[in-house]
Amino acid sequence: MLLREDAWMTGPRLADLLGVTPRSVRAYVTALNARVPDGDAVVSGAAGYRAGPAARAALAARAGAGSTPRARLHGLVRALLDDEAGIDVFDTAERLHVSEATLEADLVRIRSLLEGTRLTLERDRDVVRLRGAERDQRRLLSRLAHDEMDAADFPVDPFRFALAGGAIPPEAVSPFKDALVAALGGLGYYVNELAIADVLLHIAIAADRVASGRELEGADRPGDDSAPGADPVAEAIGRLAREQLGVELGAGDLAHLARLVLTRIVTPGGADPADLARAGLDAEVEAAVRAEVVQASSDYQVDLVDEAFILRLALHVQNLLRRAQEESRARNPLTRSLKAAYPMIFEVAVSVVSGLQERLGLRADDDEIAYVAMHIGGRLERSRRAESLLTATIVCPGYYELHEVLRSRVDHSLGQGIEVVRVITAMDPRESEIDSDLVLSTVPLPAAAERVVLIQPFLTEADVERVQQAAARLRRARRLARLREELSRYLSEDAYVHPLPDIGEEAIIRLLGGRLVEAGLIGEDYIENTIQRERLSSTAFSDALAVPHALQMTAQRTAIAVGVAAGSVAWGSGRVQVVALAAFSEQDRDAFQTVFEQLVEVFGEGESVQRIVRRGAAFAGFLDELVAVIDG
Repeated sequence: MLLREDAWMTGPRLADLLGVTPRSVRAYVTALNARVPDGDAVVSGAAGYRAGPAARAALAARAGAGSTPRARLHGLVRALLDDEAGIDVFDTAERLHVSEATLEADLVRIRSLLEGTRLTLERDRDVVRLRGAERDQRRLLSRLAHDEMDAADFPVDPFRFALAGGAIPPEAVSPFKDALVAALGGLGYYVNELAIADVLLHIAIAADRVASGRELEGADRPGDDSAPGADPVAEAIGRLAREQLGVELGAGDLAHLARLVLTRIVTPGGADPADLARAGLDAEVEAAVRAEVVQASSDYQVDLVDEAFILRLALHVQNLLRRAQEESRARNPLTRSLKAAYPMIFEVAVSVVSGLQERLGLRADDDEIAYVAMHIGGRLERSRRAESLLTATIVCPGYYELHEVLRSRVDHSLGQGIEVVRVITAMDPRESEIDSDLVLSTVPLPAAAERVVLIQPFLTEADVERVQQAAARLRRARRLARLREELSRYLSEDAYVHPLPDIGEEAIIRLLGGRLVEAGLIGEDYIENTIQRERLSSTAFSDALAVPHALQMTAQRTAIAVGVAAGSVAWGSGRVQVVALAAFSEQDRDAFQTVFEQLVEVFGEGESVQRIVRRGAAFAGFLDELVAVIDG
């Protein structure tokens, strides 16, 4: 948390976020500093704690990390995967320096791990063997590597785990990747660098297993047609595997890996929709995506209806369906940041995926939803930039071409965020002449002082920075002013809970939703729809705030039920301090974006959260502090 925050954090705030006491936080800091020679993993001061120079070294120096139950379990599975003849229970226990009872307990855990994988453990007295198709064994190895990545507190190399003790050195993966990206580019494909590590892991595992005599049985999957473009991609993978990894991949492996590449990391080059249609787009998928895009455009009042965008998204969804059929996933390293920084875009993506779930039986996790959000965000970026454009008046006394040069410089340096609507060359302009958001003046002005930014006649870098800061303050003030107006209508003491009990997401949703049901604002169906939305993707958009809500805007009147924890409550894979259950009516559709995005913004600022939470014992104190934070 300290590394992610990159700023001072108080002990009570850390305690709340972790769900422990401040005393435990002090103990954690002591333990972390004991891991490094100079004891500077965490720096303490009057402002609390912050990550020190050796913070990452302390994470990497966890005592006994290689002998933890998780590491031992994964090592045991690796041994079973590597040895077709099986492992001897007594010899393995001795090698791992554990008792036979401990190893037997690990085998019970492995059987649980194998549920739903089509793999089984067979035992003949003291020998245990892993049985199942090669494809399923590889999938298990990939899953273990991803589990190691997910469990780590800092980036780990999945290739070192997956290829440990094998024929393929982990160092060979990086040159192979560079060559593969170049080859795919030469075939006319755009490469998704965010997902390529996952596909490289599959290729590395395949090469390592083939080098050990474990080829994939037969064709990729009986009855499956090869994906369009599979042959040249398969040929490129085979050639590079020979040249870079020294492995000759068979037809089954090449077909399987080509399908992974085509469904996970590449899209056809060019923006011509006809090119996409030729890429083998299924008509049913295209129709479903088109219908959901049109619906989302109407529901959230955003401009998504564009032919090229719809076809590209449909191709992505088709690949997503293929991944789901193969019980594989494409991980997205930007999921967390996308969710926190662009909650509204992420919400539109959730809505689209929810509709596709009903139409196509689509199954998607947060990583897959984040990829859909990236498609949507790219489409909306132009319109969002237009909405945030501010107008400006330049005041520059006329002298030869000085004002024209200044305007040209302003357009060049600030044109993406500011539009110059007027240039005034008088020394004392009338206030009635200035109706823009900002005034960029080379002379002091008594009028419109709150909007004036003094600049030099020849624009400097410092001038540009001051104007950008003033523009950012103005945009924020406008957004938060709208939020304050909306919240004053939607919050009420009857729908306020403190302290919020730590009873799980669904129970909290029912608790807060019950307050709105009692007020006659929503029905029980809204609560059930909110729980359904929560199961699709967690609504914890920051470390402090969750905003559960239904995708349908069916409330009688828009209202927000708020719960504030005494410390924090479990939500999704983390913990939050405030839960705001939002119920929107059809009439307040316009307010959804304002409230949703700006509420997440306010509660994304650590110091502001603590101010609000500390005064949250009573509704009046919570509302006063929330308004004070909004007003700055």
